[in-house]
Amino acid sequence: MSKSARNRNNRQNVLTKTSPPWGAIAFFTTIGVIVLAAVGFAAWQAFKPAEAIAGLVEKDGLKQDHVQTPVTYDTTPPMGGPHHPVWQNCDGRVYDQPLKNEHAVHSLEHGAVWFTYRPGLASGELDKLKSKVEGTDYTMLSPVQNQDAPIVLSAWGKQVKVDKADDGRINAFLKAYLKGPQTPEPGAACSGGKDTP
Repeated sequence: MSKSARNRNNRQNVLTKTSPPWGAIAFFTTIGVIVLAAVGFAAWQAFKPAEAIAGLVEKDGLKQDHVQTPVTYDTTPPMGGPHHPVWQNCDGRVYDQPLKNEHAVHSLEHGAVWFTYRPGLASGELDKLKSKVEGTDYTMLSPVQNQDAPIVLSAWGKQVKVDKADDGRINAFLKAYLKGPQTPEPGAACSGGKDTP
């Protein structure tokens, strides 16, 4: 073989051995873009700001003291403040009697949403509320005498009042505040506490 032919073969061998694997690069680049897009979308879903909830009442600076005595709260039902050391079980629990505020408030501190209704609420409306609470961890439902709206949803420092059980603000409130960012003790239990009204 002539010297020029050998040089040509050597150049072809070098080019063949060092050329990038474009198919593999394109494949892994595509996979990487898909993974980044999925992670970005998940992060956006997790951290996107909650939509404004009409009529939302917010209260900051609520005390978290444990007390053994009755507490006079400034809202009915309360949405936070000093409370009993034992929380009310809020594992999708429906209570047919009023709860002691001090136990329910402790559940709010753990991230629960407390559904309350004024006694005399139509049975169809009550059934809709029960269906939202039963099987939904970190929720509880009970009647509250003298509340000024047919239905009230309370979380720690957050509250909304509605007239009907199919009001869209109920689902928005649950999405925003059930174990939400306002929770003073995230990860705390909602069972193993007080089981009776």
